[in-house]
Amino acid sequence: MFDIRVICDPADTDRITRALKATFITGDVRQYPARDGKRTRLYVTADHRPAPKPFPSPDRAYALAPSVLREMAWVTNTIATAECFTELDRDYYLRKAALLDRIALMDEPAPPFGDATEAAKAAAVFLLDTDRAHLEPLMAERAERDPRGCVREQYALRAYCVCDDFGEGDCLLHPEPDH
Repeated sequence: MFDIRVICDPADTDRITRALKATFITGDVRQYPARDGKRTRLYVTADHRPAPKPFPSPDRAYALAPSVLREMAWVTNTIATAECFTELDRDYYLRKAALLDRIALMDEPAPPFGDATEAAKAAAVFLLDTDRAHLEPLMAERAERDPRGCVREQYALRAYCVCDDFGEGDCLLHPEPDH
């Protein structure tokens, strides 16, 4: 833990406070007038953010995933049965990005990488763009460096059985309605 003191123009206090909170784990920011009466003093107790965990490996992220063919059927059925100009939910875009990532992984044991890799990255960037407003700045920056890794992380968080959870939506592990 350490203390930070910033003397700044009063108009900059909100911007500086946001930047401190994005960079460090912080307590409450205390604000006082500076001795010159024109500027503001900010005091905050802070700590370093822990290093982020690496994105999960493809094997770990997709360990509970349905087969590629089953996931492909779900993605194509979802888009085929949607009305024109319907905005699909995040789950569709996550599953599509994960499917394209899995297909690209089969195509990329060694360079040169083909169209599957480009399609997987494009789908991952699209998902990242839809999530950007909800991401912390550090997470967004990390996801921009490896959008497909971010897809794997989000998919691994989503891939659990929800058959017994009322209102949780379709189960990725058991997509058949008779399960």
